[in-house]
Amino acid sequence: MNTFSYKYHRNLMLTYNIVSIMTLAGASVITLYSGGINSPFIFVLALIVVAGYVTTKAYGSLYLNLNLLIIVLIYSQSIADFSFVTNVVPEKSKNLFALLSVLFSVYLLGGVFGKNLLHAHHNLYKTKSELEEKILEKETLIKEVHHRVKNNLQTVSSLLSLQSRSISDKEVKNLLKSSQNRVISMAMVHEMLYMREDLSKIEYKSYVQELAEYLVRSIKGTSSNITLDIDIPDVKLNIDTAIPLGLLINETVTNALKYGIVDESKGEIHIRLRKGENNEYELNIGDNGAGFSEELTHKNSKSLGLKLIHNLARQLQGSIIRDLTKRGTYYTIKFREISDQIPSVV
Repeated sequence: MNTFSYKYHRNLMLTYNIVSIMTLAGASVITLYSGGINSPFIFVLALIVVAGYVTTKAYGSLYLNLNLLIIVLIYSQSIADFSFVTNVVPEKSKNLFALLSVLFSVYLLGGVFGKNLLHAHHNLYKTKSELEEKILEKETLIKEVHHRVKNNLQTVSSLLSLQSRSISDKEVKNLLKSSQNRVISMAMVHEMLYMREDLSKIEYKSYVQELAEYLVRSIKGTSSNITLDIDIPDVKLNIDTAIPLGLLINETVTNALKYGIVDESKGEIHIRLRKGENNEYELNIGDNGAGFSEELTHKNSKSLGLKLIHNLARQLQGSIIRDLTKRGTYYTIKFREISDQIPSVV
């Protein structure tokens, strides 16, 4: 009747629960009238708990508590004063009844639940393998995207370099060189993401070290008197934070090398990054060069680099303060890691 009614209501959970309740009631009655707490059929009650957990944890917990209560009640009625049932299994048939009970329990455990669990395990293993394959495919695709973006940016850098060779105007040539360095600072991020296992974050210490050393070689040459003091812990930043922060460092270091530490003078560039409370980062960056006037700001300056430094700090949703107590040009930038895609700096 239960199976027949399923054709109308089409509720598999309802059908399952009706079967489970009927089985629980039937097994309890058979256990009571076949020896009570000593009945071999009592193990069928335990299998009903397994059936509950096969469906959901909630039903398994429900049937577990019901079974514990029923077993206590079965035990209590076995006491002479409270007994209200008798063992109806004939003495000569007790061994046969025990055999049939054990066979029935083993069949349910292995033939029904065992097959279901094995089938579920196989499906989970198959799904896990498919997911791992898709994740690997996605990671390969993302790596390829980073690799192509890096190649495209390097192509743009090469075109800017070729273009600058045919230009005699020193000012225009410097502008092209600055643009080339900005492109390379972005290309380095994608190159590091391509080379590392973690495709979402880059090790920022090695990135800043490579970027600063490249800028020194590019602007001052291989034999310069520039000392780099880079103090950055092992922190990882995502691409949305790494690129604007890298551009900000690029502009600051470039300004220091071009205008702060002039000609062949000795100089130091300091870059320090610390992570504070509430996931807030503090970047201290500066040089011991000539510096510039206090009256000159990003608002009244015509320098694109100075404007970019402040715009990039704003993109990082942070604040930037110039430390006027130190010699040269020093900035303190406070920001937090950006989780969403940031807008253009333009």
